[in-house]
Amino acid sequence: MLQTKVFRLWIILFGIVSLAACDMLESQLPADDVYLFSSFRANGQDGLHLAASQDGLSWLPLNQDKSVLTPEIGGKLMRDPCIILGPDNVFHMVWTTGWQDKGIGIAHSKDLINWSEQEYLEVMAPFAEARNAWAPEITWDADKQQYLIYWASTLAGKYPETEKTADKGWDHRIYATTTQDFSNYSDTFLYYQPDFNVIDATIAIRANGYVMIVKDETRYPPAKNLKVAFSQSMAGPWQVAEQPFSPQDLWVEGPTILQIGQWYYVYFDAYTEHHYGVMRTQDFSNWQDVSAQLQMPQGSRHGSILRVTSSRVQSLMQLSTATQRQVN
Repeated sequence: MLQTKVFRLWIILFGIVSLAACDMLESQLPADDVYLFSSFRANGQDGLHLAASQDGLSWLPLNQDKSVLTPEIGGKLMRDPCIILGPDNVFHMVWTTGWQDKGIGIAHSKDLINWSEQEYLEVMAPFAEARNAWAPEITWDADKQQYLIYWASTLAGKYPETEKTADKGWDHRIYATTTQDFSNYSDTFLYYQPDFNVIDATIAIRANGYVMIVKDETRYPPAKNLKVAFSQSMAGPWQVAEQPFSPQDLWVEGPTILQIGQWYYVYFDAYTEHHYGVMRTQDFSNWQDVSAQLQMPQGSRHGSILRVTSSRVQSLMQLSTATQRQVN
């Protein structure tokens, strides 16, 4: 039965049957939840790409792997897209709009198809020495009933010692803002300062607190690896593990976390090798590299993963089918 379900989803997502057959099979999607991966291609100029999976390892592109949303603000890029489903039953997405923008992008959707007007949040505008705002993430803080939006920025000259070890002086720390309604935002504040060049933070809830995966972006001597930090509160303080857990001598970035049963999967972009990888753990201390089992759409660049109902994927497939009909 499981093999039949997987085969049906495979057929639908890849579109290797006729349109008539797709129409017939779309109504037969399994009732189980599906994992949805948001990512970008190349430099992020064409926008948001989506892929789906039932097991977290075999990822199938939606919309013929074409962009489902085009960037319109800031530097007109849509890199590092992070999507969550809020308690308001609305999808909220943040992304990097440009390499040297002082703001980030944000948009909202009820169905992952129709999106609100894209908004440019100038989160680092108050800081004259700010050089960028990279890889924003958004997480719902249930304890404080608010959204935490956080990203990496360089403030030129802020940390002179670690700036010497950074690529061209791009020495990052994690900054953040909070909101309850996406109309009013707190002042930007320094969220995480681990005394090393840090980017690409992502947070997940676990049974005994919170875990945050970050990239150590130190260039001299090179780190370019992933570390894990722990906290009892989303507000911190965070205690980072001294040793990285990502594969040795492999430069990686863009981590995202997915829990499947007792396992936590941490996906990463092995950007110098042009492929994706994944480690899994049950305790964030002992790790298994299961990258050999991972199948990602070609050219995937880092993003985020969330759990959605199969009906959401079915709606996306109907959009894909309509697009294909228009082309034909």
